[in-house]
Amino acid sequence: MSQPSRIDVLGEHEDRFEEILTPAALDFVARLHGAFAGRRAELLAERRRRATALAAGGTLDFLPETRAVREDPTWRVAGAGPGLADRRVEITGPPERRMAVNALNSGAKVWLADFEDATSPTWHNLLSGQLNLLDAIERRIDDTTPEGKRYRIGDTPATIVVRPRGWHLDEHHLLIDGRPAIGALVDFGLHLFHCGRRQIERGSGPYFYLPKLENHLEARLWNDVFTLAQHELGIPHGTIRATVLIETITAAFEMDEILYELREHAAGLNAGHWDYLFSLIKNFATHGPRYVLPDRATLTMTQPFLRAYTDLLVRTCHRRGAHAIGGMAAAIPQRDPAANEAALAKVRADKEREAGDGFDGSWVAHPGLVATCRAAFDTVLDGRPHQLDRTREDVEVTAADLLGVHRLSVGLPTEQGLRSNVAVALRYLTAWLGGSGAVAVFGLMEDVATAEIARCQIWQWQHHCSRLTGGSLATPDLVRRLIDRERAALLAEGADPALVDDAVRILEETALGAELPAFLTTEAYARHLVRIRTAA
Repeated sequence: MSQPSRIDVLGEHEDRFEEILTPAALDFVARLHGAFAGRRAELLAERRRRATALAAGGTLDFLPETRAVREDPTWRVAGAGPGLADRRVEITGPPERRMAVNALNSGAKVWLADFEDATSPTWHNLLSGQLNLLDAIERRIDDTTPEGKRYRIGDTPATIVVRPRGWHLDEHHLLIDGRPAIGALVDFGLHLFHCGRRQIERGSGPYFYLPKLENHLEARLWNDVFTLAQHELGIPHGTIRATVLIETITAAFEMDEILYELREHAAGLNAGHWDYLFSLIKNFATHGPRYVLPDRATLTMTQPFLRAYTDLLVRTCHRRGAHAIGGMAAAIPQRDPAANEAALAKVRADKEREAGDGFDGSWVAHPGLVATCRAAFDTVLDGRPHQLDRTREDVEVTAADLLGVHRLSVGLPTEQGLRSNVAVALRYLTAWLGGSGAVAVFGLMEDVATAEIARCQIWQWQHHCSRLTGGSLATPDLVRRLIDRERAALLAEGADPALVDDAVRILEETALGAELPAFLTTEAYARHLVRIRTAA
């Protein structure tokens, strides 16, 4: 890898940041950036080209040029690394100090330390998150509340898996040769440099979740990053393990190919419910009423087109020796016993369905859900760490099955669904702008994926002037009235007026404009979260 001419750290310095931003670590990240920035730019350009083609009426199908990969029964992936054989419960959350301790002590098998959708990407959050992971691996996290409650890591913590940001996100606080660094390589590179060898020495390894991939060429890029990074750091080839989130509709048509590209480093695939729906809506938003989906609360994984996606994921994974990991249970335990039991009953039914369908594990967002998820998988696994032997040869999924949104068993969008989308999006964005990426909203733990699907549904419904249950129409004027109502409610609850107004502007720009932006976070990050230090 060639040496870049200049590395500039523009983010504010805080206590201990120098432990992460060492010259050697920065040099490593910069050399990764230099080696792969060109290919990443080409792949992002291909994303835009493909999105334009779909918006113009194109469709999706399995790739004829990779048929041989799909039909070859002989190849397998590397599979689980040390500490990843049993993944029946995975808990997700941002790498904040107290949350880290709670997640590691929760009884889950895996903690997904999330620098992506559950982290508001402020410089403070990203750097303190890296420090918290380092301290967690060194067993020196110690956090005491003002009330005197002490948080420490127990003797059998969960295995750490890190989710870096997606390929589309930049890091404006770190410039390489005058250009923003690639966010994914900053998160990946700093963690691998500081923690990779430490994790290996402790009987685990450097493990990652890869978000927002849209095709197998993006997986190939990650595989090449892993190969070069291991070589540069003297880590044995194949030590890194990656689990890919199949959370875009385009990636759903390339699951075999994605595993094949990453086969020397692949551990599994994950079914990302909300992001998958967000991607489906986004890519077919202009195709007319046929692709208008009803309220997101009704779009459970039992709907036929979603069931086709998850069944295909399990079959693909188990044919290749990879874990199939289910979706998020976002419920938060409630104080009211009846409400709490109702919430747990929904989680229990969802996890029992996943375990019964062949998944090897699943996600929860709160420690209070770990036991419910574990019980569902314990019953099916019956002492085994996984069910890779269940190959689901009964599954046959076509392109029409994956795109069959017209086969829904639920009806029209509702005005309540529209109000809910506005309320949740504004509340989440207000918190995100204030530095919180995992936010409790109306009894659920929400992240960026929630805001994305909410604003995409708002855009789609008003763009097509969809008829709502009861006969009213979704129009821009109706959306603006709902935004005004929710803004007033947030202010009455004591929310910061400046943050609320910024959240309103972001929602209006990304949900009511003539075009539907690919992501709300790219512009919102650059405009609102970048804080460049200035000379004294």
